[in-house]
Amino acid sequence: MNSFDILPILIEETGLKKNQVVQTVALLEEGATVPFIARYRKEVTGELDEVQIRLLQERLIYFKELEERRQTVLKSIDDQGKLTSELRGKITLCRQKTELEDIYLPYKPKRRTKATIAKERGLDPLAEQLFESVGSSVEIELLAAPFVNPEGDVADAESALQGAGHILAERFADVAEGRSLVRGLTWQRGLFCSQPARGKVGTVSKFEMYYDFSEPLKQVPSHRMLAMRRGEKEEVLRLSIDAPEEDILLRLRKLLIPAKNSFHSWFCLVVEDAYQRLIAPSIEVDLRLQAKKAADEEAIRVFAENLRNLLLAAPAGSSCVLGVDPGLRTGSKLAVVDQTGRFLEHVTIYPHTGRGRIEEAQQALLRLIDSQRVEMVAIGNGTAGREMEQFVRQSLQSVDKKIPVVMISESGASVYSASDIAREEFPDLDLTVRGAISIARRLQDPLAELVKVDPKSIGVGQYQHDVSQVALKKALGEVVESCVNFVGVDLNTASWALLSFVSGIGESVAKSIVTYRDENGLFTQRKQLLTVPRFGKKGFEQAAGFLRIRGATQPLDNTAVHPERYKLVAQMAKDAGSELRELINNPGLVNAIVLEKYVTADVGLPTLIDIIAELKKPGRDPRETFISTSFSADVMEPKDLKEGMRLNGVVTNVAAFGAFVDIGVHQDGLVHISQLADRYIKDPNTVVKVGQQVQVKVLEVDLQRKRISLTMRSQSKEKPVDHGRKVQQKAPQRQSEKSTNSHSDLAAALKKSGFKVTKG
Repeated sequence: MNSFDILPILIEETGLKKNQVVQTVALLEEGATVPFIARYRKEVTGELDEVQIRLLQERLIYFKELEERRQTVLKSIDDQGKLTSELRGKITLCRQKTELEDIYLPYKPKRRTKATIAKERGLDPLAEQLFESVGSSVEIELLAAPFVNPEGDVADAESALQGAGHILAERFADVAEGRSLVRGLTWQRGLFCSQPARGKVGTVSKFEMYYDFSEPLKQVPSHRMLAMRRGEKEEVLRLSIDAPEEDILLRLRKLLIPAKNSFHSWFCLVVEDAYQRLIAPSIEVDLRLQAKKAADEEAIRVFAENLRNLLLAAPAGSSCVLGVDPGLRTGSKLAVVDQTGRFLEHVTIYPHTGRGRIEEAQQALLRLIDSQRVEMVAIGNGTAGREMEQFVRQSLQSVDKKIPVVMISESGASVYSASDIAREEFPDLDLTVRGAISIARRLQDPLAELVKVDPKSIGVGQYQHDVSQVALKKALGEVVESCVNFVGVDLNTASWALLSFVSGIGESVAKSIVTYRDENGLFTQRKQLLTVPRFGKKGFEQAAGFLRIRGATQPLDNTAVHPERYKLVAQMAKDAGSELRELINNPGLVNAIVLEKYVTADVGLPTLIDIIAELKKPGRDPRETFISTSFSADVMEPKDLKEGMRLNGVVTNVAAFGAFVDIGVHQDGLVHISQLADRYIKDPNTVVKVGQQVQVKVLEVDLQRKRISLTMRSQSKEKPVDHGRKVQQKAPQRQSEKSTNSHSDLAAALKKSGFKVTKG
C-alpha cells in the first residue's frame, strides 16, 4: 500500500474532499510543516485548519506503519509456505493493527506450549479425528485408546483427550473472528474492577475509594483510569476486567464447534478452556492497553488545551519590568529587564526577616524602581508572594507611585533557572536571580519565556507522569509550535529556544541564527536568513512568514505576509497609486482594493483576505489585551477564608472534574464541574481556560486536609448538581488526615459531583 492506496481510506475516515486529502498529503510528503500549510497554502488544502491537517498527518503515519507491518507478516507467512490467495486477500484488506495481528497469530512463531507438547506426543491426528467426527456412535474414550503410549507420556485415554483438547484449544484461540468477538463484547459490556492488593485490605491510603470499585470499561473517565493504574503501579490496588463470560462462551461455541459434531459436550469444555486460559488473558491485556491509551489521549488533550491557553495568555508588552522572586530567610531577589527583556540590574532585600530591615528593603526597592524607570512589577506567587505584594504596594503608596503590581505564576521558573538555557543566558548570576528575570519576562511575554521550560514542569496537566511520555512530548511540542507560529516571532530579540519552534527551523538552525545575529548585528531584512549557515531555501519558505523584523528595510518583513507574495502586494500598491509604505497601515487605501482583481490560479480569496488583514494592522499580536488581577488585601492565607466570601481569582489548571483557581492564599481552590455554571457542563473547557480571570465564592474550607471548595454559580444557594451518574463503591471511606494528594482531592470532588457512593 503506497500513498496512493492510502488516500481513499483517508478520504473515507476524515470525510474530507478528495482534492483536500490528496493535495494536503502531497504537501506533507514534501516536508511542509502543519503551521505553514494551514497559514500559507489555504487554496491548496481547501482552507483546512491545523487540527484537520494534523489528523491527516497522524492517520497517514498510522497507515504507513500498518503497511510496513503488513509486508513483514506477508513475508513471514510466505516463508512458511502457508500464504494462500484467500489469506493474502484478508491481510491486504486489514485497516487496523489489531485485526492484522489477530490474523497473523496462528502463523506467529510460538514458544513451547501445552499444545506443542501434545503434538510432540503424537496427538495431532486424534485432535483432527475429534474435530471432524460427525454422527459417530463410538465412545470418545475408545476413539482415544489407540493413542495411549505410556512411554510417550500418554498414560491413558484421559491423558490423550487432554492433550488433544490442548491442541484444539490453541487452534480455537488463534481464530481471528473469535478474538474479535471476545474483544468487542468485553469492551462493550465488561466492567473495570479494582480491589486492594494482597496485604492492603483495610489499610489507609489515598486509593481507598477504589478498594471495591467497578465501572463499565468503556465509560471509565481518563482521570479515574490513570489514578487506578497508578494505584496498581504502587502495589496498592489490583485491577481486572470482568467480562460477560456466559454470553461470550455461548457465542464462541456457535462459532468454533463444528456443526453436528459427535462430541459437542466435550468440545464445550475445550472452548471454555481456550477462552479462560488463552483468549481472555490476552484480550484483557489488549483492552487494558486500549483503555489506557484512551485515558492517555484524553489526559493529554486536556493538558494540551491548558498549555495552549497558558502560552497564549495576554502579554503586558514592551515595558520595563521589575521581577521579584520572593523569599523569607534567604531574602527576595529583585531583577529589572528593559522593554526587550534585556537584564539590567538586580538586588536582594530582606523585608520579612525583622522590623529593622523593612525600611532598608523599601529604600532599595524604590531606588531600583526610580533609577531604572520601572513601569511594572511582577511578583512570583510562591512562598511569601502575597506578603511581598503587600510590601511593594505599601512602598509605592508611601511615595505616591502608581505602578501596576502583578502576581505571576512561578510554575517551572526554578526548572528554567537551573537549565542549560538559563546558564547560557546568565552564566554569572545566581539561580534565584535568574528566576526573578524569568518572572519579569513572563509578564512581558508569557509565550517567549515559557517555551524555555519543559511543558511538563509548568503545572497545567494531570497524571502527566502516568501517560505515554512519547505521546505527551509529541502533543505538547505540537501545541508550542502552533502557538509560536500563530503569534509570530521577532527575529532580532527571540532566543534560540523560541526560534526553534518556528516552522522549518529546529534547534540547530535556531542556534545558528542567534550566532549569526551576535556576530553580524541585527537582521534588517528577511532574505538575510539565506546567508545563515544550514538555512536553505526550503527552510526559508517554511519559516519566513512567521518571523518579524521591526524597522526592516522591506516594510512587509514586519508582517505575516509571506515573501512569495511581496510582488503581489507591490502591484496592489501600484494600482492604488501609492508607495508600499503608504499602503501599509492605511485602512482607507486598503479597503479600496478589489480583491477579485488579484485572484489567480495560485492565489485565491483566502490568501488575499489574509494579506488585506495584515496590511490594515501590520505585525499585530493576535493575543488578548492584558488585564491584571488584584487579590483581596485581607485574604493572605487559607485561614483568612470564610464561607460565602466572594473573591477574584485566576484559573491555574483545568481538569475533567473541574478547575483549580488561584485566589491568592498560596493554595489553589477547586471549582468542581457542578459549580462552574448554572447549567449542566460536560466539559470544563467550554466554560473556563487556564489564565482566565474569574470571580468565585468560597463554599467550604478544610484547613486540616488543605482543601478549598469554590463556586462560580450565580444562584444564591449553591448546591452540587446531581447528574444521575452512580459509582458503586463498597469500601469504607477512610481518608488519611495528612493526604493532600490530587487523588484525595479527586475523591472529595467525586462526592460533590452528584456521584452516589455507597458503603457495603
